[in-house]
Amino acid sequence: MSMGCFSCFKFSSSNRHDEDPNFEADTNRALEISRKEVEDRIRRQKIEEDEQIEINKAKEESLKVAHEQEEEKRRLELEESKEKGKRKQVEDDQVDDKGQIEHSKDHVLEEYVNPSPSICNGCNSEIGDGIPLNAFDAVWHPHCFCCHYCRKPIAMQELSKKGKFHRLCHKENRHPNCSVCHKKIPVTGKGIKYSEHPFWLEKYCPSHDTDGTAKCCSCERLEPSGTNYVMLGDDRWLCLECMGSSVMDTYECHDLHVDIREFFEGLFFKVEKEFPVLLVEKQALNKAEEEEKIDYLHAVVTRGICLSEEQTVTSVKKGPKMGPNNKLIDMETESQTVSGCEVTAILILYGLPRLLTGYILAHEMMHAWLRLNGYKNLKLELEEGLCQLLGLRWLEFQTFASTDASAASSSSSRTPPAATTSKKCDDWSDFEKKLVEFCIHEIKEDDSPVYGDGFRQVYKISKQYNLIDTLKEIVSISKTTTIPDSKI
Repeated sequence: MSMGCFSCFKFSSSNRHDEDPNFEADTNRALEISRKEVEDRIRRQKIEEDEQIEINKAKEESLKVAHEQEEEKRRLELEESKEKGKRKQVEDDQVDDKGQIEHSKDHVLEEYVNPSPSICNGCNSEIGDGIPLNAFDAVWHPHCFCCHYCRKPIAMQELSKKGKFHRLCHKENRHPNCSVCHKKIPVTGKGIKYSEHPFWLEKYCPSHDTDGTAKCCSCERLEPSGTNYVMLGDDRWLCLECMGSSVMDTYECHDLHVDIREFFEGLFFKVEKEFPVLLVEKQALNKAEEEEKIDYLHAVVTRGICLSEEQTVTSVKKGPKMGPNNKLIDMETESQTVSGCEVTAILILYGLPRLLTGYILAHEMMHAWLRLNGYKNLKLELEEGLCQLLGLRWLEFQTFASTDASAASSSSSRTPPAATTSKKCDDWSDFEKKLVEFCIHEIKEDDSPVYGDGFRQVYKISKQYNLIDTLKEIVSISKTTTIPDSKI
């Protein structure tokens, strides 16, 4: 199977201090860098908290000003209505119609006491008893009048003259700093042009996409200046935060393999056959892809594959250790021939974080279940979409495993057993919590014809059926289309 790209790392051998005398120093240096990043994040959080306090104060001040403006408006309207009433009374006195005078005064006062309801321009609901905020020729609830950049409420004194923005938000977004080189993004003849990651929302100079800046193969973030990413043996890069939970060799993947088999059994998709799950380098995965004759994976990065042909596979037996220039070296591999049934093995890139590795394994395990149960001629995008859906369900299950596991599956009232060896979400770092959101975002926003469109078709079906019936619907749809007997 092929997918996007993210990652994480941890040292897998307890004997590496004996193998490399510089290992501890290198590790301490990496940990020190990570510690500084944590401190920076705490400082940023403190700044954000202070900014929120200022926003709340500004909001209160805005409400106060709006209230004063409304009171002044009411006073002026009352005086104006009284003046109109006096003029009307003089005119009516001339025709000697006292009854008509009283009726006119009551009508004016009634319009003031019971004005027509105002509709908020932000949420299109009635303002009600609240004090509206008047801006841009419209009325708003104070909490609906929000900055286009940060989506937080704007006090009137914080409003930019350039539009509906906080002054600081407009200034920062008008000419932002690059998240990679930390310099102001240069102005070109066409204005300020920058690249921005769709999930992390980090803005950076477009030149960093092609100037050799390291990019994490797990979370896809570019390496900021002053930070040292780690290079894997197959020339992939890992950021320091992704290092913390990476799965580096086949042995480390064993518990995850067991957990996902239990998860599938809980969904009534028990995988009966035993076969190896091997962590491999990029070259071994590409070779297996060629031998399986899979030809629809162009423009995407292959991170996992379910084998059905007999092959000789070189897997990662023992993870690497830190070498010069932050490159991991001395990885131990072994070759083995896999064969024997419809599924001979599942191969996954080594070095990816536990959450990403588990999502890929869940995807490939669904391919394995389909093959072992005779589902060979499903429509390509629907099969890949179903496998993506299982990957998504596993990620959701990890999120709710300790509190509400039933939310992870709509297939039945039976809940998949919580994996005893998995790291629960309560113990995740802040980055791991963000990483699982990133994985889910990548699944849902994938724009590829096979994985992205396929997932959205299957996801729509799964809103109407449980997983078992979703599979039946996919089989029914596939029968209406002539499909070549290809390996998937």
